[in-house]
Amino acid sequence: MSSEPEQHPKVEIGHVLTMDVVEYSTLLITEQTRVMGELTSIVKNTERFQRGESEGNLVRIPTGDGMALVFFDDPQAPIECAMEIAGALKSHPEIGLRMGIHSGPVNAVVDVSDRANVAGAGIDMAQRVMDCGDAGHILLSKRVADDLAPFPRWNPLLHELGECEVKHGRKISLVNFYTDEIGNPALPQKCVAHGTKRTGDKISRPWPRDIAFIGTVILGIVIFTPVVFRIASRTGASSKTSKSARSSISVNTKSIAVLPFENLSRDPDNAYFADGIQEEILTRLSKIADLKVISRTSTQRYKGTPTNLLEIAKQLGVAHILEGTVQKAADQVRVNVQLINAQTDSHLWAEKFDRNLADIFAVESEIATKIADTLQTKLSGSEQKAIAARPTKNSEAHQLYLKGRYFLKKRTEEGLKKSIEFFNQAIDKDSGYALAYSGLADSNMYLLRLGFLRGVSRKETDERAKAAATKALELDDNLAEAHTSLALVKMEYEWDWTGSEREFQRAIQLDPGFAEAHHQYSHYLTAMGRSSESLTESLRALELDPLSLVLNAHLAWHYLYARQYDQAIQQCQKASELDRNYPETAEFRGLAYEQKGMYQEAIAELQTAINLSGGSPHMKAELGHAYAIAGETTQALDILNELKRGSTETHISSYDIAVIHVGLGRKERALEALENAYQERSEWLRYVRVDPRLDPLRGDPRFEKLADQIVPPDVK
Repeated sequence: MSSEPEQHPKVEIGHVLTMDVVEYSTLLITEQTRVMGELTSIVKNTERFQRGESEGNLVRIPTGDGMALVFFDDPQAPIECAMEIAGALKSHPEIGLRMGIHSGPVNAVVDVSDRANVAGAGIDMAQRVMDCGDAGHILLSKRVADDLAPFPRWNPLLHELGECEVKHGRKISLVNFYTDEIGNPALPQKCVAHGTKRTGDKISRPWPRDIAFIGTVILGIVIFTPVVFRIASRTGASSKTSKSARSSISVNTKSIAVLPFENLSRDPDNAYFADGIQEEILTRLSKIADLKVISRTSTQRYKGTPTNLLEIAKQLGVAHILEGTVQKAADQVRVNVQLINAQTDSHLWAEKFDRNLADIFAVESEIATKIADTLQTKLSGSEQKAIAARPTKNSEAHQLYLKGRYFLKKRTEEGLKKSIEFFNQAIDKDSGYALAYSGLADSNMYLLRLGFLRGVSRKETDERAKAAATKALELDDNLAEAHTSLALVKMEYEWDWTGSEREFQRAIQLDPGFAEAHHQYSHYLTAMGRSSESLTESLRALELDPLSLVLNAHLAWHYLYARQYDQAIQQCQKASELDRNYPETAEFRGLAYEQKGMYQEAIAELQTAINLSGGSPHMKAELGHAYAIAGETTQALDILNELKRGSTETHISSYDIAVIHVGLGRKERALEALENAYQERSEWLRYVRVDPRLDPLRGDPRFEKLADQIVPPDVK
């Protein structure tokens, strides 16, 4: 193979973030090494860097006193990354960093070390933009600012600086980006020196026609130009354009959110039916790989709220919205739906269906097919079959199943037990109803996971979940939900790691838009110590379900177990913006503070989590560990004794007891408790390889033997 460079190298549009440390050359060599190491760590730990790295849409170029990041998937990526970096640097005031952003042409080159790299006018211009700034500045070229200006998220933060003179007398138009928390609002000294008059004006929005033109051009470049560059660690990997790559200026046209259907029935008890029809249409659509479908958890937030469709579409990252109403009377049902282009607020399609209840599956299939046709999505033969499926011929069984799903979503002890009753009744009506068995498996798994085990053992509940999932797959091996349920049983109780991963991967293959499968698979990958893959799956789940409290909080948890504690705390802040009273957000923030040695902050957060949760024993054990390592032994022992007393009334995991003993430095008692947890098949033991609180035990032969029994080295 010839090593000569191409005559006409491929040119792409790169979205470039450059940065350097101000007065770096004045630092001592040892200080330069420390500062650059700290900066590199901060950059690599940002969510936006990791997403670009995992998708293969990022190149990092060291520049001696800084670096350049070239993103190929999203014009917003550089500013998102810059915000994360600036936020992390608030705890490192000794690092005076300035940043510059520009989008422009770049091309592949081979550097002096014979490695693939990039160069071009896009990088040169970003460097010039950055050179105009002082410490703390985040400066943008006018081109980038104009691209960001139409979006409410960015527009208030863009402040025009006018022109600044750079090398060879050339002038460039600059925009300063800052918030109340990050950035530098001062006029850059270079602009002052060249007589730039600061306007402070916000960037005006281009006319809609201009926006459409810019979006079309950039989207065309992003979608139709293959991404040929990779970070050095991925050099040689197979080149493919990420399916998720898209321009944020022109939203993916093959994307949709199905909003909650309004129940127009006179009987409010029919709410379960309207909810069920919405969910089943959404589920059919999610099986289409060519279509991005937002999960129900996120869309449910808009139930009964005034519909500013453009704002909803922006929040969910979609181009289209499906609205609907359902009216049920006896054995008759009326479904009204309308498909709307949220960007233009234009109705693309609307239809009314008056049918018998027995025909409801045909209605759902018609709606899904019409949406797929309207949005010009590609349907494989298996996808056509999936959206046309008729899960049962028994209308009564179907309504009982919908009631089961309705109560399953409540996630309360009473709701879960009611859901089991309804799923069993549905199975009595139709013993071949695979989805009802899948729902039964899910209900039993949540009883296990949430600890609602009054009068029943963990083993019995696990066996019920496994039997139901297995039966569902015997009836229909193409149910992603059942494969996910079986994967959870194998992961959480049986520790069958190979079998669990196989089931997760099959579920995602069958239903690429099933956020829960991606989310639970990320937990599996965390347990295996595959943190980079885990974060990728967690981010994919969040893309499909962006307003889910659980997914937003659990992304923080994945950062925590990847030992990226600052990122975990930042993500907890994002989750808090959705709901400040969600207990797991305070819990995960407390655990991250603990690992950073901020014990009093950790104790305060964990106390908040316990109060918000209604007294979770698991969170109390976490607080006991925090007290122990903070040297507050009396409080730790009080919690330990409280949990032991409570174990006579409810299940207390021996894993939680072990964690407190570890904090107290009681190694033998901790190991004894972990061995008890092994006998209990505690769900928390799957993280035995990665839980940072167990670090004091690592290397002990007794601990390592136990860990090998749970997660054998050859399966990681």
